Amino acid sequence: MIEIELDGQKVGIAEGSTVMHAAEKAGTFIPHFCYHKKLSIAANCRMCLVDIEKMPKPMPACATPVTQGMVVHTKTDKAIKAQQSVMEFLLINHPLDCPICDKGGECQLQDIAVGYGASASRYEEEKRVVSVKDVGPLISMQEMTRCIHCTRCVRFGQEIAGVMELGMSQRGEHSQIETFLGHTIDSELSGNMIDICPVGALTSKPFRYSARTWELSRRKSVSPHDSTGANLIVQVKNNRVMRVVPFENEAVNECWIADRDRFSYEALNGEERLTTPMIKQGGQWKSVDWQTALEYVANGLKQISAEYGASSLGALVSPHATLEELHLAVKLMHGLGSDNIDHRMRQAEFPAPEGVRYLGTSIAALSELQSVLVVGSNLRKEHPLFAQRIRQSARKGCVVSVIASAHDDWAMPVTNQVKTPADQWAQALAKVAAAVAAEKGVPAPVAAATDDASVAIAQALLAGERKAILLGNGAAHHAQASSLLALAQWLADQTGASFGYLTEAANTVGAQLVGAAPATGGWHAGQMLGGALKAVLLLNTEPEFDSAAGAQAAETLGKAQMVVSLNPFKANMAFCDVMLPVSPFTETSGTFVNAEGRAQSFHAVVQPLGETRPAWKVLRVLANMLEVPGFDFNSSDDILQSIPGLSSGEGVQVSPDRLNNRTAASIKLGAPAKAPVLASIYQLDGIVRRAPALQQTADARAAETQEVAA
Repeated sequence: MIEIELDGQKVGIAEGSTVMHAAEKAGTFIPHFCYHKKLSIAANCRMCLVDIEKMPKPMPACATPVTQGMVVHTKTDKAIKAQQSVMEFLLINHPLDCPICDKGGECQLQDIAVGYGASASRYEEEKRVVSVKDVGPLISMQEMTRCIHCTRCVRFGQEIAGVMELGMSQRGEHSQIETFLGHTIDSELSGNMIDICPVGALTSKPFRYSARTWELSRRKSVSPHDSTGANLIVQVKNNRVMRVVPFENEAVNECWIADRDRFSYEALNGEERLTTPMIKQGGQWKSVDWQTALEYVANGLKQISAEYGASSLGALVSPHATLEELHLAVKLMHGLGSDNIDHRMRQAEFPAPEGVRYLGTSIAALSELQSVLVVGSNLRKEHPLFAQRIRQSARKGCVVSVIASAHDDWAMPVTNQVKTPADQWAQALAKVAAAVAAEKGVPAPVAAATDDASVAIAQALLAGERKAILLGNGAAHHAQASSLLALAQWLADQTGASFGYLTEAANTVGAQLVGAAPATGGWHAGQMLGGALKAVLLLNTEPEFDSAAGAQAAETLGKAQMVVSLNPFKANMAFCDVMLPVSPFTETSGTFVNAEGRAQSFHAVVQPLGETRPAWKVLRVLANMLEVPGFDFNSSDDILQSIPGLSSGEGVQVSPDRLNNRTAASIKLGAPAKAPVLASIYQLDGIVRRAPALQQTADARAAETQEVAA
């Protein structure tokens, strides 16, 4: 530790830190623009100039390392005049458009200019103008004249997103931030550039000119998409979601969110929202009241159960549904005498539950890995925030190894990459196991010949202390999923690595916790989608898009006597008989359990749209009509308290004894029938599928082109 004096206060700070770090620790504010705690030091705005004794001129606090006994003044005339001079230079060419700027009210330049700017400018020359740029459907660069060249956006692309999509061209007053050769900004994390821009140069294209920041109410929530469980601030005006930005949580998403977390809100206000219960009569949809719709469903389920038995009833539930909704769906099916319930609709193998499969380590630990092996995942697109954490590890020397069916661009150094068809993943992992066995002189779990790639991966896993083996969505959906897990378990035991699943959806771990899968004797998702049921409840899912059956699901489910869709959108209309409008995550309270087993509860941020009702309330009333006992819940919190397997400490977590990736499965290397079914980045769930801006991105267009070609 080094001790310095800052404005008369003694501050102890680690060696190698800067004056800015010391000021943050001491609670002293130093004005700045280019400095950001998650980015490298650029020192190009010069706003943070401070007075350091024995130095002839003011020095930038962000780039000046501390030394023992250093004396720093941030409020002397010398420091303040330097900061005022810098502010005057910054405002020479800045346009006076604060009244119409989307950043107005939350602009760093605006705030700091109040304290360090003059009331009038000494410069009367014409201001420079920067040309308008179109960089895609998410980010607006219409007013780049406002740019102060802090280069935060450039550094974010290089260091966090891993892709340098923006750069500074030309010099002097002709300098400007732009893309290369007129390209668009296509990073899956690009929206964070809007947040870190200290002025109104980069703004949100979907949000543009729709509200002023002081008109918005800010409410905390949790992302309903991938398994990160990113913390959100949902901004609301007139009971309408207007914007979504990150809520900082170092243990989960740091201060970033993925673009699908940020821009998917557009679907919540879209034309496809279902706002009233509907029943199909004579091939025509008719709007009805809730009492009529629920009585119709209850009577239908009773008749079908009486005629064909309770085993003819089943439920297909989404892992994007809340913990409370899933718990009541399981409870309802069991109360009706059926064990036919499943959330694993994209899987090809359906083993009996052995434990709650999860990440196998903490999310924060992904930033500190020394070696990682990822099997069956396009990590960057499937889990953007996990990818950026592993990217941080790679920047610090982590050896990244991959077994996958394509050479996807992960925007990070990949040391060992094995490209092989999906039906050869188990053999490729067996080769790594054989290489580890040879290195350690122990028997291999299954006979396999090694090669240079498998030996390199084995050596990387045997080196270092912090390492992980991560199975992606492709491995979870694989026809040999149990064998892949068994091989990962053996490798972890031999190398000291953690092992587990990245997990696909916001509540995949929660769905396992509440038992949303058949335990004994029930039909799994594959069988139910194959036409095994007479009556089907669909909770927040669209089997055509969310299952391995694909378009065939519509045909098989259409043969059932009753299909009931509980969904926020007009979904499953081709084959369902009843549509019940249930609330998306912004209109209900609930809980998601992320990949590491962290349970995060949230409240509704807006009132339900039209006649929409929270799904847990719909299931509760339906159970009461069906005379199923044990449904006397008055709130989602009451339901949460009734769910076993949760423990409280630093927040609510799944009990450690329930989190278990270990398996007793035997290893089989036979070829599966087909490759695993994966959702592209902007087809993961019903909300992102209906977000217009996301569907105009390069990723969405590329996925659509691939589907047409297939």
